[in-house]
Amino acid sequence: MDIEILKIAANTKNNKDIKNFTHKSKNKNRLCGDEMEISLIVKKHKISKIGYQCKSCIYCQASASLLSNSSINKSVQKINEISTFVERYFDNTNLKFTKEWKQFEKIFNKKNISRKECILLPFKTIIKALKS
Repeated sequence: MDIEILKIAANTKNNKDIKNFTHKSKNKNRLCGDEMEISLIVKKHKISKIGYQCKSCIYCQASASLLSNSSINKSVQKINEISTFVERYFDNTNLKFTKEWKQFEKIFNKKNISRKECILLPFKTIIKALKS
């Protein structure tokens, strides 16, 4: 287990339920049973507040932590773009994170490919929430 993954997952600042949310979604990883719920407050096409709750492995928790911290004050379009990017990341060795999303390299690492679906669950859940 990578100690960096543990450190990222330990940042639970946004591990909370948001009241008066504008968008909310639940999702489950059919492979391992991880469960994720994300609630958002979106104003003027920007995420102003995010909360997540999960019953999941450390990889999913780390991904949710990074995503939640990185999403605040980002446009819905930016979240859609990064979510599309990470969906393709493990399949394309030529993809590189931009400076804006560089912190995701800590978990989106080829050595974590066996945990791909766990890492992607928060992204799939936020996209589902934004479509609601």
